[in-house]
Amino acid sequence: MRDSTNAQAPVEKKAIIAMSGGVDSSVAALLCQQQGFDCVGVTLALTDNSDRGLPEEAFPGERTCCSVDDVADARSVAFRLGMPFYVFNFKEAFRREVMDRFAAAYQRGETPNPCIDCNRYIKFAKLMHRGEEIGFPYVATGHYARVEQDRATGRWLLKKGLDENKDQSYMLYSLTQWELSRLLLPLGGLTKEETRRLAEEHGFVNARKRDSQDICFVPDGDYAAFIRRWTGRDFPPGDFVGTGGEVYGQHKGIIHYTVGQRKGLGLSFPQPMFVKELDVENNQVVLSKAEELFSQTVTARDVNLISVESIPEPLRVKARVRYRQKEQPATVVQTGPDELRVVFDQPQRAITPGQALVLYDGDTVVGGGRIVRN
Repeated sequence: MRDSTNAQAPVEKKAIIAMSGGVDSSVAALLCQQQGFDCVGVTLALTDNSDRGLPEEAFPGERTCCSVDDVADARSVAFRLGMPFYVFNFKEAFRREVMDRFAAAYQRGETPNPCIDCNRYIKFAKLMHRGEEIGFPYVATGHYARVEQDRATGRWLLKKGLDENKDQSYMLYSLTQWELSRLLLPLGGLTKEETRRLAEEHGFVNARKRDSQDICFVPDGDYAAFIRRWTGRDFPPGDFVGTGGEVYGQHKGIIHYTVGQRKGLGLSFPQPMFVKELDVENNQVVLSKAEELFSQTVTARDVNLISVESIPEPLRVKARVRYRQKEQPATVVQTGPDELRVVFDQPQRAITPGQALVLYDGDTVVGGGRIVRN
C-alpha cells in the first residue's frame, strides 16, 4: 500500500502548471495566476513516433496529448499570461513507468489504464519532485476533481468534480497524502462549458480545441501492433474455448483481446458471445454468453487509501470498476496490507483485471487499487 502519512501544505505560493496544450490546463493556469500564485508553465515531452517504432510523419492528425502542436498551444497561452514556459523531457521515465507497464500488463492478460500510470508516476510523483528541486512546491493540473483537507483528521481528501459529466476523480485515486497536499485543481468547481468560456474571454488559441481521445503512444488504437513493436516478439495463435472447455476455433494472439469484448472475434455463433477470460498460461481466450460475464466479488491490490488510514472492518461504499461506470453499492473489506475485497450488492458486468477499482463515500474518494484475478 502507498504511503498515507499526513502532509502539510507548503506556505510559498509558487506553482508549476502542467500544460498539455489543451483548454483545461490553460484555464487552470489562468485561475492559479488569478489566485496569486507565482506560476511557470511546463509541458512534458513524453513520447514521439520514434518511441512507437513508427516514422515521424505517421499520424499527422492524431488526437492525443504531447504532440508538437500541443506544445505550441501551451507556449502560446503561457506567453499570453506573461508566464515563463518550459518543456521537461520525461521520455525515459515515461517509457519505463507507462509504456513498459502497458505492454507487460497485456502480456499478463490484463487490460491496463496507462493514463492512471501517467498521472501516478509522471505528472504527479516525478513532476512534483522536480518542482521541489526548483523551488515550486505546488503542481496544478486541468483535472475535474477537488482537493480538500479534513480539519478534524488532518487528512487530505480527493473529491469528485462538481460537473458529473467531466469528473476525473477515478483517474486520480493513486495520489498520496503528500501529493494531495501539493496539488491544485482549480477546475473542480467548473463545467467544461464554463472552462471554454473563460478561455474564449481571455483569447486563448485553444478555447474550442477538441479533447484528446486516444492513448498518446498508440494514436491509431492498434494496441496489439504497438505491443509487438515494443516487445519485439510475436504472440502465437491459440484456441478460443468455452467455459466447459469446448474448442471454438483459433484466436490471433492473446494481446488482441480484452474481457467483455464481442467484436473482432472472427467466429459465428447462434447467440452473441463475449470474451470472459484470458488464460495466458494455456494461451486460450475463454468465451461465454452475456449472462456469464457477471460477477459479484472483485479483488484489488496495489492499494492506495485516501480518506482513511485503513479499513479494519467491513465498510459500505460505492465503487467503480471502470472509468465511466456509475458507482455501484458494495461492501469492502481490507484482507491484507495491500489487498481489498469488494462484494457488490448486484453482480457487475465484465470486471476486468488491470483496470482500477475505485471506492467512494458520497463525493469523496475512499481509495482504490488494481483489479486482479479472483
